[in-house]
Amino acid sequence: MSDRFYAPDALGPGEYALTGPDAHHLAAVRRFAPGDRVTLFNGDGNDYPAEVLSAGKKSVVLIVSAPVAVNRELPFPLVVCAALPKGDRGDFLIEKLTELGATRFVPLLTARAVVQPKATAVEKFTRAVIEASKQCGRNVLMAVDPPQKWDAVAARPDLPATRFVLHTGPALPALAATGGCALAIGPEGGFAPEEVELALAHGWRAASLGPRVLRLETAALAAVARVTAPETSTTAPVALTLYAVCV
Repeated sequence: MSDRFYAPDALGPGEYALTGPDAHHLAAVRRFAPGDRVTLFNGDGNDYPAEVLSAGKKSVVLIVSAPVAVNRELPFPLVVCAALPKGDRGDFLIEKLTELGATRFVPLLTARAVVQPKATAVEKFTRAVIEASKQCGRNVLMAVDPPQKWDAVAARPDLPATRFVLHTGPALPALAATGGCALAIGPEGGFAPEEVELALAHGWRAASLGPRVLRLETAALAAVARVTAPETSTTAPVALTLYAVCV
């Protein structure tokens, strides 16, 4: 895959002046020079092959070719609603969800959450989505919603009809889903019992991933990998019995 850079503007054939952090990265860090070829993307689903015409300290002028439609997206919506882990584990979570193809991320405010994300987290995480998309080749950016309280998210009518809240308990069924769905992962310590009851009242289903207690970012990624496995596998999916715990 050619070197990819994000352009926050509409793109089309002709000259384009790239500015901002990606221009700096292209010219000052990667040291691309006139004549070098790169790929631009802006989240509209296309690759935009381009050639560097000139590279300055604050902007890079490129000649952009016709767009090339490249579909690297899941064939269904996959929404992940999760509390945030401490420190840079949140960035790690966003990066890996992007790579795995999640279509939307909703930061949760829950009763037991240690990290209480602010509205400014959206900008930070969106940048992480862009960086991960540059690496993995996605041309449609995973959406990042503002932080929301769990009671509001549990009742949201715009989420996929199939919804799972990952919780603990030996009697819970294993997470088993294919196609579009929403996954909810609580903080360290898990969802409070009343939060699970609220989810069930709104049509969510409680499910588990196995017998071990997982960190919340591990649980989120394991759940996404489980849901997307039939889509990415080249062979018939194997029947798994994963009775798991998520925190």
